[in-house]
Amino acid sequence: MEPVRLCVLVSGSGTILEAMLESGIEVTLVVSDRPCRALDVARRAGVTAQLVDRLNFGGFRSTFDREGYTVELTRVLREDRIDLVAMAGFGTIVTGAFHRAFPGRVLNTHPSLLPDFPGWHAVAATLEAGVNESGCTVHVATEALDDGPILAQRRVEVYPNDDETSLHERIKTVERTLYPTVVARVMASLAQGREPESVAGTVEES
Repeated sequence: MEPVRLCVLVSGSGTILEAMLESGIEVTLVVSDRPCRALDVARRAGVTAQLVDRLNFGGFRSTFDREGYTVELTRVLREDRIDLVAMAGFGTIVTGAFHRAFPGRVLNTHPSLLPDFPGWHAVAATLEAGVNESGCTVHVATEALDDGPILAQRRVEVYPNDDETSLHERIKTVERTLYPTVVARVMASLAQGREPESVAGTVEES
């Protein structure tokens, strides 16, 4: 049986990548959209790391060629025969072409209990809403932002004195455990011929 080839997409410090590597997950490839510490984390672990730089496609300006970037990112992953993609703080929204290239094989983690508080500012929105719990969601990513089948969630209590930094850090702590667990579960399922949607989990307490 061929091993499942995993690519982790990163943009920042690489703490989720570190958690995956420490949990024993075999990562085939790490790709970033900008120079960042996560690429160094991969290289120190002996994992192939590649920069597909946004700057070559217009950077962060309104003229950013999102489709062209998506085509190049897809090419890089296909060239390395990637089976499964795990977004780990990846800061570029790709087009539908990427999801069509890896249908049902792109995972993401989000700092809320989806479908509540999708989007880039989920933690701030949680605090603004005044709810007493938040959490982390691991789901199959689709072209629609923070949509797709939910694989697992874990609750995190919101404390009265929380600010965005303190709450987000507690969510990240849970995320660094939950996400590697789900990725490993999905890889095992794919090796047995089952798709990620078939390994949906439940909401767990932190």
